[in-house]
Amino acid sequence: MADPQFNAPSRADAGAPTSGVIHVRTRLTADFTVISNALAQRRGSAVTVGVAAYISSLPDGSRVSITALCEHFTEGEILISRALGELEAAGYLERRRERLPAGQIRTRTYFYEVPVGDTTPDGPPDPPSLPRPRKLPTAEKSTPSSTMTTPTTEATPAPVRDQPEEPSSLSDADPRAVAVLTSLRRVDPRLVLSEQEAARLAPAVAQWLAADVAPSQITALLTARLPDRFLTRPARILAFRLRETPLPPPPPRTLAEHVARPVVPPLQTCDGCERAFRAPESGHCRDCRSTHRLRAAG
Repeated sequence: MADPQFNAPSRADAGAPTSGVIHVRTRLTADFTVISNALAQRRGSAVTVGVAAYISSLPDGSRVSITALCEHFTEGEILISRALGELEAAGYLERRRERLPAGQIRTRTYFYEVPVGDTTPDGPPDPPSLPRPRKLPTAEKSTPSSTMTTPTTEATPAPVRDQPEEPSSLSDADPRAVAVLTSLRRVDPRLVLSEQEAARLAPAVAQWLAADVAPSQITALLTARLPDRFLTRPARILAFRLRETPLPPPPPRTLAEHVARPVVPPLQTCDGCERAFRAPESGHCRDCRSTHRLRAAG
């Protein structure tokens, strides 16, 4: 019988792969999220898959607006907005406009584990008592205040704000709007605009000025929390903020300067009882005058 050869290569495990990733599985019992392979292995942007996984891990009622997502991720508003748009186009995310009893408009976000329209038996069905709203235009889809929640009330779409007509040249634009746009580079030197870009953005700034928004407030809204590195032209970021940022509330009204305040008579000392009272001239107080009238009548 031949002696065993100890230098012979050991036989590889039949189930172990020879290349690629090897998973080390751990059975999780808490703090985990179940995501379908169709979503996790979706081709395209990694930002879209990351945003979808993050939203799936949040509890109901969490804020998932563009501003809230930018506070969590290092990507800027453009990439986050693009990821939300891709998820909405794929049927994983839906944003509905609803009118509150007080007349205010809010955006409610619905996230589906299975895309809307999928016939998978395990997919979440649409609420039977809630009609499907019509799709809103792209300019009205992304809002800075949206929450992920469960359907409770009927959605009513908000009216679309009319888009102003773009001027043909910078000379036709509102000079106040042009002044606001040209002053942005004083706050951030990267916000340098060409004449064509300034003429294209001027009508949106003019709408804000017509809504009694101060130029300094517009500058602060357009330059706050800008990304450290621009992946696109500054004009596109400014156009996105002008289109998606809701108009701030108007300033409180002050009393007109011509409204005269009531004249308060000065304090006087009564000549009879030395009590203090208000009157244009010195003399007797009301009680002393009544006493004098009674004595004269008696």
